[in-house]
Amino acid sequence: MLRLPAVAGRFYPSDAVELTKAVRDCAPVEPGRTRVRAKACLVPHAGYVYSGHVAGAVYSRVMLPKRIVILGVRHFPRGERAAILSSGAWKTPLGDVPIDEGLGGELRAACPLLREDGVAHSGEHSLEVQLPFLQVLDAGFGFIPVALGMSKFEEMAAIGEGIGRVLAAAREDTLLVTSSDMNHYEDDVTTRAKDGKAIERLLAMDARGLFDVCRENAISMCGLGPAVAMLTALKALVPVEAELVRYATSADVSGDRSAVVGYAGMTFS
Repeated sequence: MLRLPAVAGRFYPSDAVELTKAVRDCAPVEPGRTRVRAKACLVPHAGYVYSGHVAGAVYSRVMLPKRIVILGVRHFPRGERAAILSSGAWKTPLGDVPIDEGLGGELRAACPLLREDGVAHSGEHSLEVQLPFLQVLDAGFGFIPVALGMSKFEEMAAIGEGIGRVLAAAREDTLLVTSSDMNHYEDDVTTRAKDGKAIERLLAMDARGLFDVCRENAISMCGLGPAVAMLTALKALVPVEAELVRYATSADVSGDRSAVVGYAGMTFS
C-alpha cells in the first residue's frame, strides 16, 4: 500500500524545493551542537507556519536513527481506534518513506489492541506532517505509523507497555515520536496556564497524572492518548530525563490571543 499525502499544500508546501526550505527554516542545524540520543520526543502537528518552529527545535536537537515509531492522533471517527500500518510506504513531496515491516510485526505482536487499518490513516495529518522533517534532516529511515483514537487510560497504557517491551529489546536505536498539540481554542492566558499543568506531568513522566490533570482541568490536548502511551513505554527504558525544548501558542504567529492552540516540543533522553 502506498499512502498518498493528505495535507500537502495546506499544512506544509506541496513543492519539494519549497518544502525543503520550510523544514530548514524551522529546524536550523547549529554548527558545533551535539545532538541528543533521545528515546522519545513530543512534537506538535499544526501547519508549519504555526508550529513548525516548535517541532523543528526538537528535530534539530535529537539524533535521528533509522527506525522510528510515530504515535499520532486519530482526529476523525473513521477506522480502528488503534490503527497501525505495518507494510507499504507513505509518499510526501520529497519522496516515499518505507514502512519498517519487521518493526511493525514486533509491535503488532506486543500490542494486541493495534489493528491493521489504512482508513484511520488515510486523511490523518498528525503523523504525515512529521515525515518531511525526518526526510530533510536524516533521510534513509523506515518508520511505523500508529494512530490512536482511544479514551480509556488502561487501553493507552497497555499499548505503551507493549511498545516499551519492543523498544527495550531492540538491537537497533529506535526513536518514539509522539505527535500532539496542547490546549485548543481558549484565550492565550488560559491556554498557557492549562498547558503548564500538562507539561509539569510530562516532565515528571507521569502518565496517570497527565491523564488525570487533562480530564480534571478540561485541557484539550488532542494527543493525550499517544502521550500516555509514550510515557508508559518510557518506564521500560529507564533512566530517562525529560526536557521542554520549546513552547509556543498560535498567538505568537497570528497575534490573535482570543482563541489559540498551544504547542510543546520535548525530548526524553
